[in-house]
Amino acid sequence: MDGAALQTYLLRLFERHDVELDADEDGWLVTDDDFPAVRASWHEGAPGEPGRLDVDVVLSEERRIEESFVGFGGGEAGCADALRTFEKNAFHPLLAACWYVTDDRRMRITAWDIGVRTWDVFIGPFTVRGDGELAVPAEAMEAIEAALKREALTPELHWLRLTHRHGLDGSRCEALLDNEPWTAGTLALDGVAWPNGTGYSASCFVLLDVRDY
Repeated sequence: MDGAALQTYLLRLFERHDVELDADEDGWLVTDDDFPAVRASWHEGAPGEPGRLDVDVVLSEERRIEESFVGFGGGEAGCADALRTFEKNAFHPLLAACWYVTDDRRMRITAWDIGVRTWDVFIGPFTVRGDGELAVPAEAMEAIEAALKREALTPELHWLRLTHRHGLDGSRCEALLDNEPWTAGTLALDGVAWPNGTGYSASCFVLLDVRDY
């Protein structure tokens, strides 16, 4: 799927949720000629390999959310697969935190006290691929919450990408905070009793917005 088709796809996706964005010639969709702005690009994989969908959300001149989604299948089918994962995994938390449109049927909305501030937290569902419908332990998000409460977060929007990969040769966890590796979060996920399996991945996208009083 080329850039123009992806721009049209996103434009209609946001329209279905009552968000009107304006398209520019560089593939971006902007909000009232300002931020946030969103753009997607599809990268076809090598023969027999999955492709990758990159979704960027620019919050300001200095801050940008960068998310990627694997798409299985060649050509249009691979891109469509990645778009489905994006919509299920990250779209609704992004919509809530950046465009203030919430749908609590598609994510968990809660509040955490971190430091001296209260944060609204938008938690997307864990997306599990491979090994059927494995249940992600509740302790995973509890461990992340505990780790975040030891952080000194600046009073602005923050985002997390949490991933666990499990295979016959072992398992690996990764946590990113604002696009950067977050060691404390990775260690928190490593301490969780993940279910056994022959091969699966579980990923989750979370946004935190400081609450105004």
